[in-house]
Amino acid sequence: MKIILETKRLRLREFTLSDAQLIYDLNDDPEVIKYVADPACKDVAAAAEVLQTIILPQYAKYNMGRWAVELKETGACIGWCGIKFLEDKGEYDLGYRYFRKHWRKGYGFEAAAASLEFGHTNRMLKKIMACASKENLGSIRVLEKIGMKFHASGFDHGDAISIYLSDRS
Repeated sequence: MKIILETKRLRLREFTLSDAQLIYDLNDDPEVIKYVADPACKDVAAAAEVLQTIILPQYAKYNMGRWAVELKETGACIGWCGIKFLEDKGEYDLGYRYFRKHWRKGYGFEAAAASLEFGHTNRMLKKIMACASKENLGSIRVLEKIGMKFHASGFDHGDAISIYLSDRS
């Protein structure tokens, strides 16, 4: 297990294949994936395939990606956060997803702020974007609170989204 970042309360680490159950459980909650285009994984094997084909290759190819977020105090995994390179768009995307019982505790802000700073400082990225459904006010608040600025409106799989940007050009 490779630890990437630590904050006051959190540890962000690379996922491993043994995290398939975690990915399955996280995406199995309709409220957690309400505002995202990703469908729920049909089973743990499908979650393992997501890890193998989408998440883990980003680490080797770009030296970053989506990371498991754990509580330092207990070691419990509460979700994921991190910067993923979107090959089809040529952009770096900050994203996050957490188990519902961990919402509204400041973890999203803490992990997103640390990930954004990591991208700019450690990976020397000039521009990092993030997208949120226009209806997902909690996610929009996190993006604004970490200093990202509204950039544009758009659509993702037919859903209206707000696109935010952190530009240190």
